[in-house]
Amino acid sequence: MMNSIYLATEGEGVHLGTPQVFVRFQGCNIGCLNCDSKDTWEFEDRLGLSMDEILVQIHEKSNSGRIRRVSITGGDPLHPKNVPAVSKLARELKARRYFVNIEASGTRLVHEVFDSIDFISFDFKTPSTGVETPLESVKKLSEQYEGRFQIKSVIENEKDFDYVLGAAEKLGEFSFPWVLTPAFNLGELLPFERFNKIIKWNEKSGGLFRVIIQQHKVIHGADKKQV
Repeated sequence: MMNSIYLATEGEGVHLGTPQVFVRFQGCNIGCLNCDSKDTWEFEDRLGLSMDEILVQIHEKSNSGRIRRVSITGGDPLHPKNVPAVSKLARELKARRYFVNIEASGTRLVHEVFDSIDFISFDFKTPSTGVETPLESVKKLSEQYEGRFQIKSVIENEKDFDYVLGAAEKLGEFSFPWVLTPAFNLGELLPFERFNKIIKWNEKSGGLFRVIIQQHKVIHGADKKQV
């Protein structure tokens, strides 16, 4: 079930500023309160493409293969309804020597997919999302995919920050990148005050995290899609 395929520059996380083709799957039942892609929630195939047609589109969107990075996102690409197609797509892309990243919601560990790709962007949900990520999932990633993942947390307020800080302290020392993304909500102007507060909270707590704003929203505004 496919929502869209498009070329854009990564707007968040440790790969910020990197051009890549985004393959956005359709369908998600997680229900994050602050989701900015609710158009991807319904389980329907909006493009109606075969796997071969998807691969052709990726090749075309990547400037005929010049851009060698693909990010599989959603929706929820790791929902059981999407996993077979995502797993097959990942294998096909790796056979064509693409670097493959997946945007994982933090609700599922799917080794069938994780074992076949290059990088995992894994959400650790905060209270403002209304969804909980088991800390045990982060521990398992650290044990099994060292050097191949990042943790991302959207921070709306100080409660969110304190929640993530508490989780990090329970983990003890960790070497993977944990990115705090200041919430930049639909219809909102650039949240300078929130951004600065998160920077200060992070500094005060010892600088455990990287604070990275969503660059694509700074450039295009919070509501524009496929950028």
